[in-house]
Amino acid sequence: EVQLVESGGGLVQPGGSLRLSCAASGFTFSLYPMNWVRQAPGKGLEWVSGIRSGAGSTSYADSVKGRFTISRDNAKNTLYLQMNSLKPEDTAVYYCTRGSSSSAPIGKGTQVTVSS
Repeated sequence: EVQLVESGGGLVQPGGSLRLSCAASGFTFSLYPMNWVRQAPGKGLEWVSGIRSGAGSTSYADSVKGRFTISRDNAKNTLYLQMNSLKPEDTAVYYCTRGSSSSAPIGKGTQVTVSS
């Protein structure tokens, strides 16, 4: 059974940082591209960042480029999202997904709240 378990969210002040993790199981993690997506209150899903398998090239939404960094540890079957210079508009539930950028989340996500 494919499982993706997100963690690392919390309440942070504007300008602060958080590191999200996604523990993957039930499939060969290293073979799949992975993504982070988010859903803000009252809004639809927004793709945030993606990382390919193999060499692991990365891509980012314009809204987070230069502030967020996606990475993966294939030995630990874990995906990460380092979030710096957080803004109130980054407040959302963050999910990791497997495959294409339009893949639907299967985990419970982790809440990130940016507020003073």
